[in-house]
Amino acid sequence: MSHSNVKSGILRYGWWARLNHWIVAISFTLLTLSGLALFYPGFYSFTGLFGGPEETRILHPYIGVFMTLLFVIQAVRFFRDNLIRRHDVQWLKQIRDVLSNRDDRLPPVGKNNAGQKLVYWIFLATVPVLLISGVIIWRPWFAEDVPLWLHRNAAMVHAYAAFIAIVTLIIHIYSAIWVKGSIRAMTQGRVSPAWARHHHKLWYEDIMRGRARGDDHASTPSARESTRNLR
Repeated sequence: MSHSNVKSGILRYGWWARLNHWIVAISFTLLTLSGLALFYPGFYSFTGLFGGPEETRILHPYIGVFMTLLFVIQAVRFFRDNLIRRHDVQWLKQIRDVLSNRDDRLPPVGKNNAGQKLVYWIFLATVPVLLISGVIIWRPWFAEDVPLWLHRNAAMVHAYAAFIAIVTLIIHIYSAIWVKGSIRAMTQGRVSPAWARHHHKLWYEDIMRGRARGDDHASTPSARESTRNLR
């Protein structure tokens, strides 16, 4: 899919959405590395990235709280874009076509496809669980004031929720690499009209008809001109 018009194309993510996304992504990566170091002896060497085991134990929950706050902002911002629609259900039913890269058979989708929406909802479910269970086992602030049975169960729930979130993140990264142009959209902000029309036709049509905006800004005149040239 050509990206020759990407610099003057449709704004998919504004600067704040991109900055928020990358800070959350980096924070979650740090949480993954520090969490694995704390939970599994085989990853103990990761504590060296944070200055040692004690520093890792101290930093991990603070990074978690920081990430959660920014994730809430991101979740609220993208809530409407991730509501499940009828075409998303059909998209999921045709998952074999998705995996086989038969895009021509898939129903047109909005700003996010069903796969992206599932990632959103999985994180929306797991992040609060990670926060609550993490607070319960947070030493020295809370862990010593809860019953032992609650501490043990919270640690187990925290581990399972983290596993689900990590697997989801891996799938999310793989999908972004697989669909050429996705990472560019989250680094540069804009996508070419051809890319938008091919991968997110309903969103593209709404923008061209003035019913929606690219992120928080209307598509530029140059984007509309580029679209005319593609027809």
